[in-house]
Amino acid sequence: MNLADMLTFADIVHLNRIAVYYECDCKPNSKHELIQGILTKLGSSSFFEMQVRELKLSEVRFLNTLLFDDRPYFSMEELIAVAKQSAEEDGDSGERPRDIVTRLRNSGWLFNGSTHNTRYLYQIPLDMKERFRRVMVQDLQNGMIRVSEPTSYRDEGHLLAEDLRLFLQYMEQHEVPLNPEGAWYRRNQQQLMEHLHIAEPLLGKGGWRFGYGSSFKFYPDRMALLYDYARHSRFIEEKGDRVVLTAKGEARREYAIEDEMIQLFRFWLRLYKGAVPNLLSLVYWIGECARPWTSSESLFVHIGPLIRPFYYDTPRSVFDQRIIRMMLHLGMLRLGEHSTGPSVQMTAWGLKLAGEYRIGRNDPGMRLH
Repeated sequence: MNLADMLTFADIVHLNRIAVYYECDCKPNSKHELIQGILTKLGSSSFFEMQVRELKLSEVRFLNTLLFDDRPYFSMEELIAVAKQSAEEDGDSGERPRDIVTRLRNSGWLFNGSTHNTRYLYQIPLDMKERFRRVMVQDLQNGMIRVSEPTSYRDEGHLLAEDLRLFLQYMEQHEVPLNPEGAWYRRNQQQLMEHLHIAEPLLGKGGWRFGYGSSFKFYPDRMALLYDYARHSRFIEEKGDRVVLTAKGEARREYAIEDEMIQLFRFWLRLYKGAVPNLLSLVYWIGECARPWTSSESLFVHIGPLIRPFYYDTPRSVFDQRIIRMMLHLGMLRLGEHSTGPSVQMTAWGLKLAGEYRIGRNDPGMRLH
């Protein structure tokens, strides 16, 4: 439902709170006048844009998370959990998560459901979601620094899916033992790297690695994604002290490359969402901002505030290594180099993947959750 519909179903107490918040000159006992006053205020594009731009960072993070969640309703407990995750960690406000939810409810972003089964659940008006998205896109794009096409750039295309085939081929041709920790021996890892289109340096000793899949602590980032995907999809199976190719893995080598890339993209979103809960939204904003060649630094400056640190990973390392680098591996963007630093540009394939999610409508043909 849109804002006008939700205002109609809202009780007069809620309407008065919204009217007071926006300083509407309305009779507090007239539901019709309250609705008209609120719609007139929020119907003004300039007023709405000002309201969005005056939101606190914790509120922007909160709305950003709900914007890309395809559930129609949320419980108060779920909203508080999102608010807690979105709250500032600088310690400057000491604001409780419930206060964020209350303020956004009083400002007309959250409404109770209109039926008996949903009256204790909450939702955001669809038109408010779309208008919030438009303002965010406009502000983000205005902050981008555009650069010329670099003389050379890296574009991995569909090589991730092709390397999955080569990985399964390697498994068919080699016996792969596991060390006492349950990982491949380094000699087997090196053999595999020599077999793939995109090789990565093997991990050195020391350092904490966790949060991005069960294989992440053993293997380089791209190989860990391929390995976890192959094991999750039951193309390979670990049996005691070795890993073997399954019948499903043998048959998978004939699967269409483009379809495999879609499945790898979906799996990456699921695998990384524990560490980067709003990953889908970050991919979407990058897709909107990096259509032409764009300075990677300007992209981080404006999107970075939406990224939370994850233990040993700073927002910068999450952006560079967990998002941009993995989008490169997924064929979603090109990575170039200028005298001023790295630059990125979305590929046509990347725009297709990032654009499959539409605010207020999740295409069941490409369901990401």
